[in-house]
Parts: sequence; C-alpha cells; structure tokens
Amino acid sequence: MALQAASLLPSAFAIPKEGKTSAALKDSSLLGVSLSEHLKADFSASVLRSKREFSQRIGPVRAQAVVTTPAVNQAAPEGKKTLRKGCVVITGASSGLGLATAKALAETGKWHVIMACRDFLKTERAAKSAGIAKENYTVLHLDLASLDSVRQFVDNFKRSGRPLDVLVCNAAVYLPTAKEPTFTAEGFELSVGTNHLGHFLLSRLLLDDLKQSDYPSKRLIIVGSITGNTNTLAGNVPPKANLGI
Repeated sequence: MALQAASLLPSAFAIPKEGKTSAALKDSSLLGVSLSEHLKADFSASVLRSKREFSQRIGPVRAQAVVTTPAVNQAAPEGKKTLRKGCVVITGASSGLGLATAKALAETGKWHVIMACRDFLKTERAAKSAGIAKENYTVLHLDLASLDSVRQFVDNFKRSGRPLDVLVCNAAVYLPTAKEPTFTAEGFELSVGTNHLGHFLLSRLLLDDLKQSDYPSKRLIIVGSITGNTNTLAGNVPPKANLGI
C-alpha cells in the first residue's frame, strides 16, 4: 500500500536528502497543496488520508468487477430424450436361440422384434407362450429355402415403414441323420440353400436399410451354432452326427 499511495504523489515531489529538508520541501507540493515548513507536521496525516482515498476508490471498482462478471445462464435441463425403439429382424424366431433372443430383447422395452419364420401360427403361439407383449413383436412370413420368399419378405418389411437396426441370421435346418439329400425350389441342397444362400440374399437385400440406420447399436449378426437345437440338447441325435462324422 505504501507503494500504491506513493504513486499518487506528483512527480515534482522528491524525498529530501538528510540536511536539505527545508530547501527540498519549500517549493514542492502534495496533491496540489504547497508544502511549507508549517505543513511538515501534517505530512503523515496527508499520506494516510491519501491512502484512505485511494482505498475508497479501489473498493467500488472491485465491487463493480464482481457485479459485472457475466453470469453463466444455465437453462433448465431438458428432459432426457428417449431414444426410439430399435427394430431387429430375427430369422427362425419361433424356437431355440431365435425365440430366446426375441424374448430377451422384447422384455427390455427398447426393441421391436420382427419374427421372421416359415410357420406363422407356430410363431404366434411361441411368442404368446414366451410371454412377449404383443406391441413388442411382429410376425412376418419368411422361408429361407425359397429365394422368392426371401424377396417377398424384404418387400413386406420395407412396406411396413420400419427402420432396420439389427439383423440376426439365426434360422437353420439341421438334418444330420437324413438318408437322402433334400433340395430347395431353386435346386440347392436344403441346408446350403437355407442356412447360407437364403441368408446371403436376405442380408444383401437389407444391407442398404441397415446402413441407413441411425441407431447406435446397428449390426448384422450371423449365428453359427447347433447348441440351440432341442434334439441335440435332448440327446436325440447320435454323438457322431454332432461332429459331422
């Protein structure tokens, strides 16, 4: 504060050297007031008074600085936006892993499940038996052993106006004990035509829809497992058949 107060003194004022007090102060002034010999005694009082005036000037400035600091306007937080339900297509959703997946996703309340199956009535009964709420699923006919059926399914799905966020290629035929091969309408061996070619065409026709999805969890899932086969789990299939021998 001593340095701040001294800055208020005019440049004409100089601290006198010892022995030259009278001469140095004779024509000097402090804040426009002539300093003569009879004002020496008031020197300290003048400095203190200057300090007070300086402090009084600083005080309001500091207060003003606080007042004029722009306040951060925090608008009332908007309600958290609810993300739309995702739409997932699951082939072979009437039993096994497909039904278990449909049930698990539907129960979250965050997904609408398209159960793509050959047997419409069987799928409806399975969904009801699993306790899936009606508003959380739709059954659409799909026979992967027929490429025409695949194309018809895609057309029906697109007409529904629903987005596609996840495609689960789960359906499969598993005939390890068949005596004779079975063929699709197009002439392909049944397991190859259903498990591979049918799903390939389905994925290819729906790929653009999947790309256009704005859902954060969009994906294409291809299931390759026989663990969901109820005959296998029940032990009704010979062990060697499980190994493809």
